[in-house]
Amino acid sequence: MDYHNYDHFYHAISYPDGKHIASFGAIGEEWGEMLGCESMTFVSMDSIWVLDPNRSQISRWSLSGEKNHSILEERIDLDSSIGYPTNFQLADSTFIIPDYQGENRFILVSKDGIPIHYEGSIPTKKNKKVRSKLALTQAWRSYISYHPEKDILAMATQLGEVLEIYHLKDSTHQVIYGPYKEPEFKTYENEYIPNGIMGFLDVQVTDKHIYTVFSGQTFKEMNQAFLQGTEMPPAGGKFIYVFDLEGNPVRKYILDHYVSGIDVHEDKRIIFATDVNSNEPILQFKF
Repeated sequence: MDYHNYDHFYHAISYPDGKHIASFGAIGEEWGEMLGCESMTFVSMDSIWVLDPNRSQISRWSLSGEKNHSILEERIDLDSSIGYPTNFQLADSTFIIPDYQGENRFILVSKDGIPIHYEGSIPTKKNKKVRSKLALTQAWRSYISYHPEKDILAMATQLGEVLEIYHLKDSTHQVIYGPYKEPEFKTYENEYIPNGIMGFLDVQVTDKHIYTVFSGQTFKEMNQAFLQGTEMPPAGGKFIYVFDLEGNPVRKYILDHYVSGIDVHEDKRIIFATDVNSNEPILQFKF
């Protein structure tokens, strides 16, 4: 997924030799083109789902490694009542989309783009009196991961240190507050201004555990570095926190690189990670 591109939002690259296979999601307003990218879910070579938040669309692509091309297979327009979609996960015949309007925590959306169920609420104890629901929702924006066999959804806040675990089979819900607790922020009209820490950077639910990347860098430190013209801290986090499926802490890994995204292969005891500070951005950790 390429935020700083000139022509395409997504690229398929072979690993580990790094050869370009195909690019897709060209910038534009025509069929097969996109106005933005926010997240993706890879199922198979013919089932790569991507989100265009600016068009409120989810589309499915197929790739051919032999022919080096990509094909747009289908495109789904999300209902306008959903608002601005920030993330999504594929769950059988539905999508799980965080509720960016603040009324609920997430929405189950049909493959026709229609909301069919609303679930949860922002578990704030500290900011219940915040007037702007939009600012509160922005501050509580989270990375999400869904495990279809376990029917578990994990949400990890991008600010502060809060992990939510939804067991959708029996509608139970755990909220785990780390030492940094809730996102800290100020409000200006309907916008939020973060003033605490950078929190989680990714989350993944596996068969046995929940893995998260954690930063902990303060906005005060980052702002001071910017104002003083000194070197900015590396982007990402050097901590991986592991929880069991009930949210109990299991292990903390301290890495020798700052990473952003992870892909955990628990059976092989390998974690792939991305380091956006490097020109060799794909790392492999054995654990």
